[in-house]
Amino acid sequence: MSKPVNMPATASSASPLFLREPELRRGMELLYFGYSHLTRSIDQGLAEEGLGRAHHRALYFIARKPDMTVSELLSLLAITKQSLGRVLNELADRKLVETRPGERDRRQRLLRLTAEGSKMERELFEAARIQMAAAYASAGQSAVSGFWAVLEGLVPESERSQVIALRG
Repeated sequence: MSKPVNMPATASSASPLFLREPELRRGMELLYFGYSHLTRSIDQGLAEEGLGRAHHRALYFIARKPDMTVSELLSLLAITKQSLGRVLNELADRKLVETRPGERDRRQRLLRLTAEGSKMERELFEAARIQMAAAYASAGQSAVSGFWAVLEGLVPESERSQVIALRG
């Protein structure tokens, strides 16, 4: 049996028994190792700046949705207020993120990347974009659609609106 042209050399077709434990474990392992290698490309840039993955996640989501409230970011990242406060304070001290009060509710804190924050986020994204684009091109459009469907299926229905809101 020949493999489809776009399938990576290490990939194999899913078994018709894809809900069995071995297949589920293979998916979990591939998800883990794929994400691990993807984040390593970003980690190097973060380490050069003395920042960590929490900083990157904040930069990424603020870039995706400028003027996001602190509460929205807190909900997206699912971390404690204290942890997010520490991350945002560090990013603000480095002039990467700025906050301003909400227009309707002055108690709200709206988050936006500074020019320097946007530059850093783009550089970090570029490291991951190269890997994602190569993997997508190798897998092909239908595989990418299936991958997205699986990942979206991992997100609880109650939280999917957050994912949809990022599509812009």
